[in-house]
Amino acid sequence: MKEVRTFSLKNELGLHARAAAMLVAVSSKFKSKVIFERDGKEINGKSILGILTLACPKGSHITIRAEGDDALEVMQQLGDLIEGKFGED
Repeated sequence: MKEVRTFSLKNELGLHARAAAMLVAVSSKFKSKVIFERDGKEINGKSILGILTLACPKGSHITIRAEGDDALEVMQQLGDLIEGKFGED
């Protein structure tokens, strides 16, 4: 199974260290391979340093691709986290 979705970052600080750590925590709970992509650069969604290298400020777009048996579940949880502004507002 493969899921691909693009999200717009709405939180004030964008993809900072705490938000990246939250994404890694969710991604790591699942068996699916998780890839984050921005401007053609792809990284492992289970790597906090990788996510931080994408340098995503507020308003930027990030595409997440999940591949595996639990791809739909991981995508739903990552989407909820991003859409919920990482609990910041």
